[in-house]
Amino acid sequence: MDTRFSCTGCGKCCSDHHVPLTLSEARHWAEDGGQLIVLLEAFLENGPGLHSLNLSHAQQEHARRRSLPVLCGSAPAYVSITFAAYNVGPCRNLDADNRCGIYAKRPLVCRIYPMEINPHIPLRPDMKDCPTEAWATGSALIAGGHLVDAPLAALIEQSRQADRDDIAAKAQVCAQLGIHTAALKGDGFTTYLPPPAAFLAALREVDTMPMLTNNLLTRWDLHVPDEDLARRLAETGAMIAAILADDAMFISLRRVA
Repeated sequence: MDTRFSCTGCGKCCSDHHVPLTLSEARHWAEDGGQLIVLLEAFLENGPGLHSLNLSHAQQEHARRRSLPVLCGSAPAYVSITFAAYNVGPCRNLDADNRCGIYAKRPLVCRIYPMEINPHIPLRPDMKDCPTEAWATGSALIAGGHLVDAPLAALIEQSRQADRDDIAAKAQVCAQLGIHTAALKGDGFTTYLPPPAAFLAALREVDTMPMLTNNLLTRWDLHVPDEDLARRLAETGAMIAAILADDAMFISLRRVA
């Protein structure tokens, strides 16, 4: 079935959503006084995590390409880092008429909406906040199972490439901020809310540093609330964080029965 889309200007997509940012966009957001949230997940090369999610080969490769190979204790692992605009309630750039105050320079993810960045997540109108009428009119977005808007497709690929290109620098920013604990992929995210000034200071410090050529020198640990799973992971040599730092939180992705 073909999918049409026409923005109604309801502003729902601009409220209560943490918007993933490229490294450059994160810098501009913090410079403007905006709060960032850092979301981290990781999986072991061998052990519970990626393989237990029953992902296809293509999905596994996507996860690896946007992650950084590191060591978790003595276990080879991959860590994924997202810098996102922290929005509780309306976005700080949304005006009283639900119009974007930075429309001309809005983040890539905002330009891409309602499409998904992850190539393995299909667009599902029922999972979006947009009202029903947004999907009843407008130009065809997807026809015959394919995205028909070439400029939009280029923006999506630009966002995905930035995700891959920025990961090493993001890890160095995290190191400067003392962040080194990730959640297990599929289990949840560890999250941090660094003060904008501290985030910018970390960015400036990383700007003066050579990019790491051997990321396996970087040590990470995993936060796993499930004690049985934590024990099984520890048997692989993975370092398990018993508790989170005071400035961190855990967002669970587990379904509650």
